[in-house]
Amino acid sequence: MARTAVSAVAATACLALATPAWASSTIQINPDHKEETAGGFSEQDCNDPRFADRPADHDGWHFILPGGKGSGGFETLTLTFDTGSSEVTVTVPNAGDAYPDALYPAGKDEDRLIHAYLFTPAGWTLLDGSAAISGSADKFNLSHTCGGTAPTQSPSPSATATPSSTPSATPSTSTSPSTSVSPSESTSPSGSVSPSESGTPSVTPSESTGGGSGGGDEDEGGLPLTGVATTSIALGGLVLIGGGALLMLRRRRDNITFTS
Repeated sequence: MARTAVSAVAATACLALATPAWASSTIQINPDHKEETAGGFSEQDCNDPRFADRPADHDGWHFILPGGKGSGGFETLTLTFDTGSSEVTVTVPNAGDAYPDALYPAGKDEDRLIHAYLFTPAGWTLLDGSAAISGSADKFNLSHTCGGTAPTQSPSPSATATPSSTPSATPSTSTSPSTSVSPSESTSPSGSVSPSESGTPSVTPSESTGGGSGGGDEDEGGLPLTGVATTSIALGGLVLIGGGALLMLRRRRDNITFTS
């Protein structure tokens, strides 16, 4: 019984001494690796086989836990990024979010996961980070990155041109037409006198014909024949003269006596 008790105490003591070396702890990211972008980080390595599946519009991040076996391995990482419009916290590993990630072992030592990979949309800035590890270490590092290319934003539709605020020229006031001159009163068929607009009475010619069969002379004290009346009288005179001439020729022909 005594030997059994001594063996149990010795085994317990050995476990107690070994446990602190593998106790979980939380460490911070190297302060020199804060405020970094994947595209601007000094260590770029896009040939890393772990970046082979990285989308072109995503950044690739590789974090590493230094310190050998005493530091153990990564259990989880908590990383904070500035997206340009807000802050986003990403946990590695996490299969339920939109950011691909994975933990990988150190060479042949499958128990120590000291490599952490993460893909984020291109252009994010790493603000801070912490990690829960299975051992103890002072910090973890950003090993290298591969900067992606942010998609080009399509131009927004051009705004519809707004009408100019300058009022259009006001059309000039149209000039009122001058007062039209009302025509003088129509000529009365009688010999009445019609007043003109100027106030001076104008003499309206009479349509009656004057004189005898001669037709061309003016009667003493009568009015001069003008316009259509003169033409009508002249034509009438010609008709009368022609008719008289025909009558005279007919009478002469009738008075000729033929003798045998």
